Amino acid sequence: MSRPSDIRPVAAALYFLPVETRVPLKFGPETLTYVTCARARVEVTDRTGRKAVGWGETPLSVQWVWPSQLTYEFRHEALKKFCCTLAKAWADFSGAGHPFEVGYEFQETVLPKLAEEAKLPWLAALVCCSVFDIALHDAYGQLVGRPIYQTYSAEFLNRDLASYLTPAEPFRGKFPADFLVAEPPTRLLAWHLVGGLDPLDASELTGAEPDDGYPVLLADWIERDGLKCLKVKLRGTDAVWDYHRFVSVGKIALERGVDKLTADFNCTVTDPQYVNDILDRLRAEQPRVYERIVYVEQPFPYDLENNRIDVHSVSSRKPLFMDESAHDWRLVKLGRSLGWTGVALKTCKTQTGALLSACWAKAHGMTLMVQDLTNPMLAQIPHVLLAAHVGTIAGVETNGMQFYPDASAPEAAVHPGIYRRRDGCVDLSTIQGAGFGYRLAEIQRTLPAPVAVITS
Repeated sequence: MSRPSDIRPVAAALYFLPVETRVPLKFGPETLTYVTCARARVEVTDRTGRKAVGWGETPLSVQWVWPSQLTYEFRHEALKKFCCTLAKAWADFSGAGHPFEVGYEFQETVLPKLAEEAKLPWLAALVCCSVFDIALHDAYGQLVGRPIYQTYSAEFLNRDLASYLTPAEPFRGKFPADFLVAEPPTRLLAWHLVGGLDPLDASELTGAEPDDGYPVLLADWIERDGLKCLKVKLRGTDAVWDYHRFVSVGKIALERGVDKLTADFNCTVTDPQYVNDILDRLRAEQPRVYERIVYVEQPFPYDLENNRIDVHSVSSRKPLFMDESAHDWRLVKLGRSLGWTGVALKTCKTQTGALLSACWAKAHGMTLMVQDLTNPMLAQIPHVLLAAHVGTIAGVETNGMQFYPDASAPEAAVHPGIYRRRDGCVDLSTIQGAGFGYRLAEIQRTLPAPVAVITS
């Protein structure tokens, strides 16, 4: 089956936008101080010859996608080089259909081989691929003149979800639209990230903090942005530090009216008892803090297939969400069998993959969150749209405004509500129009010269 509106990519351009953090962001044993955002422009044509252009973007967050003893710069350059490889691969790709179908086919047939040749971890390959996949979805929306989330239905797709997901039975005759929110909200609760290096009070200040008009201390962030949700980064290798850190943040939360907390152990835990002991101690000694824990995020290693840890004991205490190990719906399926109860989605694992994982998870009773990759600029828009449309347990994590707020100034002039949190929320009401509703023509950003321009 095919439709006149089926598209195929015919050209791709790639841009690199360097961004420096205002304060360091700790990822497990590593620390982020600068990042390159990859931005892609993808041109498509449909079966009638009509053409359209779409855009996608994501930070190439080296420490998150590729934890390793290799130097940062080696990994950083490898990711940038792989993005250039993908620009050519996407422009040359002959698959045609809805972008959901084309994105799936590319990830199944082309991306694995390229990732193996480049010796990249699969998560790193997905993140590099996501800028083109997101751009493809945006281009399709531009071509048919619809917001992209209005196209995930039988009206536009050629095959139902049973063509992609197993067991097939829950998905026969079903399309992504059947698992999306019918009336997505335009305001979402915003989760603030409390990094492992973030000072909590004046006693932790070193004098090296930026004096740039933005808050530094947690209490000041809570007061300025009206925060209600805090995600606490922990070490996962030092139970004493982790417990006291969470208690310290919890006490500030209680004092300041924050009512939702989550603990992120950054994939460094190998024994569920480590997490259980901390949770049990919190429940016994800090019950008001414990009550505010909405879920626990990804304590265990990235590679779920080689680390099949039974986590039912953790999820019997608090909901347990997969993040780094949930690369695709197959791993979500495996995670559920091991005791995980929820999935933290990210657009940086591709728009196509996020939708597939969301559909599988919701069909099997798992709950959802949408987590941030510290998204600035255009990357923020598909990110918050995903949270609004899939239906999360509580809003969306969004922390680009903490770590590089000025990087998004041109985009914030058009979409102020998604680059500044007010009353504990982000406001999506300015996101309007076809594709992802970027309103790109209104954003006064001058791009650097492209690092790759490929035409098929």
